[in-house]
Amino acid sequence: MAPNAEDIETNMPETEENWETLVAPQAAPRKYQIVYKSLLTFGYGHLAGLYGLYLCFTSAKWQTIGLAIILHAMAILGITAGAHRLWTHRAYKATVPLQIILIIFNSLSFQNSAFTWIRDHRLHHKYSDTDGDPHNATRGFFYSHIGWLLVRKHPEVMKRGRMTEMSDIYSNPIIMFQKNYAIPFIGTVCFVLPTIIPMYFWGETLNNAWHITVLRYIFSLNCIFLVNSAAHLYGYKPYDKNILPAENKAASIASFGEAFHNYHHVFPWDYRASELGNITMNWTIYFIDFFAWIGWAYDLKTASDETIKSRIKRTGDGTDFSGQQIYAR
Repeated sequence: MAPNAEDIETNMPETEENWETLVAPQAAPRKYQIVYKSLLTFGYGHLAGLYGLYLCFTSAKWQTIGLAIILHAMAILGITAGAHRLWTHRAYKATVPLQIILIIFNSLSFQNSAFTWIRDHRLHHKYSDTDGDPHNATRGFFYSHIGWLLVRKHPEVMKRGRMTEMSDIYSNPIIMFQKNYAIPFIGTVCFVLPTIIPMYFWGETLNNAWHITVLRYIFSLNCIFLVNSAAHLYGYKPYDKNILPAENKAASIASFGEAFHNYHHVFPWDYRASELGNITMNWTIYFIDFFAWIGWAYDLKTASDETIKSRIKRTGDGTDFSGQQIYAR
């Protein structure tokens, strides 16, 4: 989820009955209305990022590159452990200190405010791959990856967004602080400090510091965007062969474990976001488990082995994560 000129921050809770009966229609051909401000912003970001990549090999100091790598990891965790598993799906609970850490990490990612990300992601799960899904993958790779941010939102997304249940988020002062002070707070954390720190502490040039900051930001965006695009179009479906989300190894590596996506859409409340929560590609699990160890993360939810195996046999495509056939259908 990233900044969109058509973002809507108003949300009206709906009744449980209405929530369960809403049905979003499947994708239909429509004429896209380009948001040129978003097009220019993302266009500049990607071009500046490419220039930043060039500077990494020509004139940037190793400390600047190292800082960018660290901030990239923090930004990804701000999405995966924060906006996604904690606040969207409530797959675990976190103390105030951990939530403060996560909102800072989330601000480094600048994929809109956490409030907006959570609302859009709840929409994504409720109306996955239909017109009510902000990044509907039935419209193709480019649309689900970044195109949805370059055009006006589908009317169904706007309609469902106003009815999305967000009362728990409205009552969270940490998320609401970031939302209410989004421009100065997120702007400072994501862009200003990462540019100033290299200049002040080790004499990096403004040109290098700025463009490598943009490179880090754009790279982080695209790593997460792969979950919306590649993990909805390519991969195996061990848990439910009837949905688009799939297990995608490359996207999982890029997103610190977010693209065990067939599993996640079947068991969205599992804090591991994968059956094999401790495998190497799921770095987010190590982060959460560490804070669980020191008592800052608690009430971690998981699906039981019996429930997982039952679902595999009932709706899976007969493969495991790697695509190996594990049983005959």
